[in-house]
Amino acid sequence: MAKASFALLTEREEEIGRLVVDAAIAVHRSLGPGLLERVYEVCFCHELEKRRLIVERQVRVPVVYDGILFDEGFRLDVLVEGLVICEVKAVSNMDDVFIAQTLSYLRLANKRLGYLLNFHSRLMKDGITRLVR
Repeated sequence: MAKASFALLTEREEEIGRLVVDAAIAVHRSLGPGLLERVYEVCFCHELEKRRLIVERQVRVPVVYDGILFDEGFRLDVLVEGLVICEVKAVSNMDDVFIAQTLSYLRLANKRLGYLLNFHSRLMKDGITRLVR
């Protein structure tokens, strides 16, 4: 049986990942749980920009199916430096569907690193899920 081989993330992706975690913790430390996702998203993006990162919010990603490009694909909550996807949640229960959704976004957007960030967690470290494709 052949072994699967996985490419390591680049140093840049790892660096962005560290800054993403740092920014999420800073927002959570300041605001705490209990607000709407869009509030966390805008504050999180502000923290990333303070760290001199290029941030895009609500990025439309079309889907190609059966050779046809459909504009009705999906929207990424946050794309950092064109490399790292961040999905922002503020939910009581993290359902496995959120992980599946983020993994699908990584695959369809052809990205390797993603973060599922649940700002409703009591401690932000418990609300961070790192996903690598």
